[in-house]
Amino acid sequence: MMIRRELLLGALAGGVAIAPASAQQRRGSGRPAAVPSAPPSSPATTPLGPLDTQARQALLIDAATGAVLLEKNADERMPPSSMSKLMTMYVVFDLLKQGRLRMDQELPVSEAAWRMGGSKMFVELGTSINVENLAHGVIVQSGNDACVVLAEGISGSEQQFAELLNEYGTRIGLRDSHFRNATGWPDPAHRMTSRDLATLAQRLIIDFPQYYPIYSQRSFTWHDISQENRNPLLGRVSGADGLKTGHTEDAGYGLTGTVKRGDRRLILVINGLSSMRARSEEAERLIEWGFREFENVTLFRASDTVESAPVYLGEQPTVPLVGGKDLVLTLPRQWRRHLAVQIRYQQPVAAPVVRGQEIGSLVVGGEGVPSMSLPLFAGTDVSKLGLVQRIPALLGRMISG
Repeated sequence: MMIRRELLLGALAGGVAIAPASAQQRRGSGRPAAVPSAPPSSPATTPLGPLDTQARQALLIDAATGAVLLEKNADERMPPSSMSKLMTMYVVFDLLKQGRLRMDQELPVSEAAWRMGGSKMFVELGTSINVENLAHGVIVQSGNDACVVLAEGISGSEQQFAELLNEYGTRIGLRDSHFRNATGWPDPAHRMTSRDLATLAQRLIIDFPQYYPIYSQRSFTWHDISQENRNPLLGRVSGADGLKTGHTEDAGYGLTGTVKRGDRRLILVINGLSSMRARSEEAERLIEWGFREFENVTLFRASDTVESAPVYLGEQPTVPLVGGKDLVLTLPRQWRRHLAVQIRYQQPVAAPVVRGQEIGSLVVGGEGVPSMSLPLFAGTDVSKLGLVQRIPALLGRMISG
């Protein structure tokens, strides 16, 4: 028998309305389908209702929970301009982590790299530059020439490196991105989505904590040319520590930015702004809105017993069900009272039970609450009764039906 129980959570006592999850919430929302392009002045959708933004594409998520706080055309394939350099650096960082590349490794500057237009590190033809300086040139100075040096040093050509970017993109879950170069240089087939950029930002933060601090560096000097980091959040918004701006005539002004305050981190992607000033002001406004209007609520700690499930033919009558990790939700601050939580598992649980065995699920939803379903695991081992001890239980089961 499938058990569906609704919980009153002590952690939120006095502020939670208990109600069954809707059919849509039980199914899970999944990834939103692509939406047609909207004019820059049209509003974004949020759990709190429409919110105006000048961006053509926008996405604001909580990094810890994955909750979407705001989105607008988040699955629209768009020119990412220099924000696609995040993918270039993901590959560089991964090769460094594997030991296939070293920070002190010197890479030669080709004529193609030296002639590269747009934003530049100002590499010199015929010289060699180590990977560490090139990484700073890409991240802080947005150097297209530095990207080409890295691409050619890793794959032999920028075209081959683009294929490597596509392989990595598929591997880390970028669903709607395609790379044709290492820089984001305009190409009708070079496209990403805001959702993919947010995914990529989160993977950079999680996968490479040893290299990620470079993104918060305010300036970098190469050959006596000092350039400031173009990220408008750095030094202006408390907790800002990354990541990358972008701009082309077709794309407009864009930013993949992130801010960490205490245990919370928000990741913002905006694109299609009309000016650097508009990008800066819109990024700050949306980040501050996200921190002000939403909070993270811990429902259960990793070791908390969510439910005690009956065990059939077990040496213990029940087994504790635990989440295995802290269950944290991002909620609009005034909407805790709409939270609905259900437990689902097949009763009774058949012995033997192994600690860590998946037993059921915890389903969370409610009006304005992002739908979530998380697995529940056995918190301890439960051995099966011996033959003699099983006989009374089997007879009782037969009699009761």
